[in-house]
Amino acid sequence: MKIRVERDGLADAVAWVARSLPSRPPVPVLGGVLLDASSGDGLTISGFDYEVSAQVTVEASIDATGKTLVSGRLLADITKALPNRPVELTVDGSRVSITCGSAKFSLPTMPVEDYPALPDLPAHAGSVPGDSFAEAVGQVAVAAGKDDTLPMLTGVRIEINSDRLTMVATDRFRLAMREITWDPGQEVADTAVLVPAKTLADSAKTLGGAGSKVELSLASGDGLLGMSGSTKRTTSRLLDAEFPKYRQLLPDSEAVSAIVDVAALVEAIKRVSLVAERGTQVRLEFSEAGLRLTAGGDDEGSAEEELPVELTGEGLTIAFNPAYLLDGLGALKTDRAKLQFTTSNRPALIKPVDDEGQVVEGYLYLLMPVRLPG
Repeated sequence: MKIRVERDGLADAVAWVARSLPSRPPVPVLGGVLLDASSGDGLTISGFDYEVSAQVTVEASIDATGKTLVSGRLLADITKALPNRPVELTVDGSRVSITCGSAKFSLPTMPVEDYPALPDLPAHAGSVPGDSFAEAVGQVAVAAGKDDTLPMLTGVRIEINSDRLTMVATDRFRLAMREITWDPGQEVADTAVLVPAKTLADSAKTLGGAGSKVELSLASGDGLLGMSGSTKRTTSRLLDAEFPKYRQLLPDSEAVSAIVDVAALVEAIKRVSLVAERGTQVRLEFSEAGLRLTAGGDDEGSAEEELPVELTGEGLTIAFNPAYLLDGLGALKTDRAKLQFTTSNRPALIKPVDDEGQVVEGYLYLLMPVRLPG
């Protein structure tokens, strides 16, 4: 194999594929990326660890066809550091040489015949605008759990209902839900699948973009979700776990609500939580006079700040984990937010609000309060 390829295209492609590789592969070949120039149509770069596959094709000038397998993370580090010059890749026996300007590298290869075949994309389910998909996944994945001993909480539940996709994630302390419209295939049945949140977020961020479309492929019976766009495609194994019955957690009424400026509230939370030890609470006291934020105490120092709010209902004092509260506010994508409460020990809802003070339907973030002292 002997090819010539632009540095930026190669570096971006290798970085994207390598990101899905396991940090500690059970066998060495699963930590590799497959460089395939055997078809003569360009260079195809692939990675697969039996859970997630990633494949991308970049333009290349091919002098000699062939394929080779090299360490993915090492190749990603090398291509990222190369000067902005064309890159030559040449395979000679059991080594591949990388030449870019005056920089030269020689890497050992791994046996291509030991590398597993990538799964085919499942049946086409439908398509969704790339920017909408990326934003929606980002808004929801923030609430997914990271404890692998509770796999049902590490995923994003995708519910397909006609022309609507509903995405939900929860780690038991907060829940995020986003609904978007999409263009379903002709024979897509209503269903729900659970996708690993990290894989979904990484793929959506890369495949999504203004003017692009993400094609979704689904084989829930085979436990596989496929996503593709332009020259990239990825598949992910679905999580075989029962997602919590989340709809019963959503409050169906509100006793108190407040409309706040998101940027001002975010900055105030960051300031007052400086005196709070990791994981401790920030208290929010709503009254006709406005919102008073407090944190800390006599032992570790204390802080407070006041903000104006548009309050509906009686005053209320409630406390939250500041990091979880900031995550929810940061996911809104609007300048103002509506906070809805029933009591100080029941879940609160955060929703985006437009310039007229109307709730923007389609997204909500539910947050469990922290018990107040006494």
